[in-house]
Amino acid sequence: MTVDLLVSGGFVVTPNGRRRANVAVVDGRIVHVGDDRPAARQEVDASGLLVLPGGVDTHVHLMDPGSTDREDFPTGTGAAASAGVTTIIEHSHGQPVRTVDDLRDKQAYLSGRANVDFGLAAHAWPSATDVAALWQAGVAFFKVFTCDTHGIPGHDAAALRHHLASTAMVDAVSLVHCEDDSITADAERLLRRSGRTDGSVVPEWRDRDAEVVAAAVTAILVRRTGARAVVAHVSHPEVADYIQRERAAGARLGAEACPQYFLLREHEVHEHGALRKFTPPARARTDADEAELWRLLRSGTLTHMSTDHAPSTLEQKAAGDIWNVHFGLPGLDSTMPVLLDACARGHLAVEDVARVYAEVPARLYGLWPRKGRIGPGADADLVLVDPGHTWTLSNDAVLSKAGWTPFDGRRIIGRVVRTFLRGRLVAQEGKPTDGRDGAFLGRNAQESP
Repeated sequence: MTVDLLVSGGFVVTPNGRRRANVAVVDGRIVHVGDDRPAARQEVDASGLLVLPGGVDTHVHLMDPGSTDREDFPTGTGAAASAGVTTIIEHSHGQPVRTVDDLRDKQAYLSGRANVDFGLAAHAWPSATDVAALWQAGVAFFKVFTCDTHGIPGHDAAALRHHLASTAMVDAVSLVHCEDDSITADAERLLRRSGRTDGSVVPEWRDRDAEVVAAAVTAILVRRTGARAVVAHVSHPEVADYIQRERAAGARLGAEACPQYFLLREHEVHEHGALRKFTPPARARTDADEAELWRLLRSGTLTHMSTDHAPSTLEQKAAGDIWNVHFGLPGLDSTMPVLLDACARGHLAVEDVARVYAEVPARLYGLWPRKGRIGPGADADLVLVDPGHTWTLSNDAVLSKAGWTPFDGRRIIGRVVRTFLRGRLVAQEGKPTDGRDGAFLGRNAQESP
């Protein structure tokens, strides 16, 4: 048998370990992982490299269609491919998916615009969301806010309970942004009344109590309704503790981590202002705080890693005062590098990367076993990594339309050198091929596009 692609001699990484093996691919699917070395139309020598499953980033905003001056699918998915991400789940606040027609229109619009495979999420509205119809149509999850943010109305406890009960009926999953609206709104009134426009308003406006209260209520309601949900962008260990308590009591509840909460510090907003305006804001104050978050990720209390990629250009971030500029940070260019570097620094093992940035998110959102693994039958989404390559993250190398990274100047150990999507090369040495081979993934779809 002659295969289409053979990735030979690399160390194949799974959550359970690593071993030297050859990966054989036919028609975009993996057919063999092991010592056999079949004849191949194309062979890639991966000697000295790690072979990881393609990253599955399940919290991405590409603003397309909508605010494409901030980001679009060609640039955002090009950045993803170059950084070792082969699957994303996207939702944009500017033109949210609320109906089945919205989903179909967006799916059609995005045809030929993606360099990686993608799922699409719907936004839940407190007034009315046709959960059953959207879930049947293949949305990956429902994005739910507990505060009025990004132009999306928030859910109070009653509305959230109603939504979760509806999702429980069809076993749908929700991604919940947890900040209590009454607390953030009260803080905003007081801060605006005082005339404050400095960067320091961000952690005072979106304070720890707001996140803890909303996360605790969400966790309780998830358990009591029997729903499935993920708490988005957990910013500090106290939130994770409330999630873990309810999980221990039976809640089907994930906890999403993002690199900014590990590596950025709370005080940086004083200097950087809008370039550190994201919500919830950074909470870590010390290296010990960071170390605790890495421990929670290793242990599974924080279940997986995502970027919450929500870019704006430097010009857009400088276009108003702290109240008026966009929330959010770019992250697709940097998240896999940051995770590889965490391995070099002893915070994680590469097996953890395969777990938290591939297998677990694929499982949570119905993409497993097609995505998130290296094994027979899976899509041949493969990332070749040089674990010893030392380099520096810089604004100049960012492929996202944002054109900057909050980790500018950070020294990184470990680099993605090639990315394959369904057996096709989509990025090499930090540059996408820009073949636009990405396709829409309906939830639990098992057939290749």
